[in-house]
Amino acid sequence: MLILPPLSLYIHYPWCVKKCPYCDFNSHETGNREGYIATLLKDLDNELDTIQGRSIHSIFIGGGTPSLMSADELQELFIGLKSKLIFEKNIEITLETNPGTFEIEKFKAFKDIGINRLSIGVQSFQNHHLKALGRIHSAQEASKACTFAGQIFDNFNIDLMYGLEGQSIDSCLSDLNQAMDLNPQHISFYQLTIEPNTLFAKFPPTLPKDDDIWRMGEQGVALLEQHGFARYEVSAFGKISSKHNLNYWQFGDYIGIGAGAHGK
Repeated sequence: MLILPPLSLYIHYPWCVKKCPYCDFNSHETGNREGYIATLLKDLDNELDTIQGRSIHSIFIGGGTPSLMSADELQELFIGLKSKLIFEKNIEITLETNPGTFEIEKFKAFKDIGINRLSIGVQSFQNHHLKALGRIHSAQEASKACTFAGQIFDNFNIDLMYGLEGQSIDSCLSDLNQAMDLNPQHISFYQLTIEPNTLFAKFPPTLPKDDDIWRMGEQGVALLEQHGFARYEVSAFGKISSKHNLNYWQFGDYIGIGAGAHGK
């Protein structure tokens, strides 16, 4: 009997308040979103024959900034998903969010609709780095969003970058310590890379020396592991591993819907 790998679903929401200068994803400053949820569900219809009734192991809603969705839009999406797909009993459903768009009442509604994990794009807890990265939130807003996330959700991730312009090893480790103080179950710790066709590619920042970036990564990994965050892929560290990340990493199957999404 053929044993199939887990099947995940990626949903792409391409809009954001402001496109960051390092971002090479299919993302655009907020435009006309009317009808996008219906289009997502039509996109899913085109995939149904390929999955032949298999159950969904995990869902990741990324972007862009999908937390810009209203509760009504998310509800419309989930009504459609549940009418077309079989969800596993312990399905992991992650929504990416920007601290600058975090509204506690809206996120309570998101949980009621079915979101059970947040991924919060903090990137740094230092305002000068956030400004250089083109982020719309402050360090205070980042801390507040993570605190609220911990009150609402049992599982959330904090995204952090290192190798930033003007960043020292100490400031990198300070970001990690501040993140861990907020009690996330997962931290994504990844190096800033300059990708083609981004604003940073056109106007590159002055990054730290390669040796210093290497030390940030090495010491950051050691610090995370000392605090119980197990490294299970290149940039992912968890007290609770992400089912969705693991499925990608272990060459599982996934379908993608939305502008720029793809499957395997």
